[in-house]
Amino acid sequence: MSCILVTGASGFVGRHLLTSLGAAGYAVRAAVRPSSRVGAADLIEIVRVPNFEEGLDWAPVLRGVSAVVHLAALAHTQADVTEQHYDRVNRAATKALADAAAKAGVAHFVFVSSIRAQSGPSADHVLDESDAPCPVDAYGRSKLAAEAAVAAAGMPCTIFRPVLVYGPQVRGNMARLVRLAASRLPLPIGALKNRRSVLAVDNLVAAIRLALAEPPAGRDTYVIADPDPISTADIITAMRAAMGRRPGLIALPAPLVLGLCRMAGGGVWERIGSSLVVDPGKLVRAGWKPVVDTRTALAQMMQAECRKCR
Repeated sequence: MSCILVTGASGFVGRHLLTSLGAAGYAVRAAVRPSSRVGAADLIEIVRVPNFEEGLDWAPVLRGVSAVVHLAALAHTQADVTEQHYDRVNRAATKALADAAAKAGVAHFVFVSSIRAQSGPSADHVLDESDAPCPVDAYGRSKLAAEAAVAAAGMPCTIFRPVLVYGPQVRGNMARLVRLAASRLPLPIGALKNRRSVLAVDNLVAAIRLALAEPPAGRDTYVIADPDPISTADIITAMRAAMGRRPGLIALPAPLVLGLCRMAGGGVWERIGSSLVVDPGKLVRAGWKPVVDTRTALAQMMQAECRKCR
């Protein structure tokens, strides 16, 4: 029986994808690190593999695999990571897996890249697939190079460039916003009119499921986001409403908020106050149907976090 190999299966997106694929009756081989905690389930086989930087023989892992979903990566939220480190994990390891998959006769390779392969953390216009990729940091460059490696392997492939993904048990930048929303602090962002595209993890999983069901003949690349962008103020408002609380936002002038964020450092303004809007129209025309709207998904995420803390 052929199966789907999922790398990074113990990560945030991976756990949601395994649940969805298992419920749909797919046979899945989940590749995880030796230290990862993930339980086996019906139709899901757990394969523990070493750190990608150490190199590994993919041939036995790929035996009997008809499709690969490659999620494993070094995330851009990690501090003090060198360009060489990003390249080894995100580009070189992806190339090794893609080459091995092509050699093994895998019919379809799904690669979850990032919008950062196409753009910086903000953009002055709505992004779609017609924009020439222009990454601005080591993480984005490593993901774009990984896309090229997947395409060069020669098998049919689907490449997704998601924006910030959120959902229960989220990590990274959205987890920081969750902590802010959960606090009792009044936040000085009430006057911000920025627009951000975000992506519910269930909507990303739906896109991956679509790609697996309808593999391309060659290479397809899609930017992906929830259809309706939202302001950072509205994100906090939706999450606090899910807790039965008022927004608690103060409408300070945007230049003052900018100054405070710059004092905080770490690119806070780019994550909170700037705009990045993505048009997923190409994917919608290909048959993608988001399964949840943004405000509902934000509320579900916040309610799940609240239950976890009880």
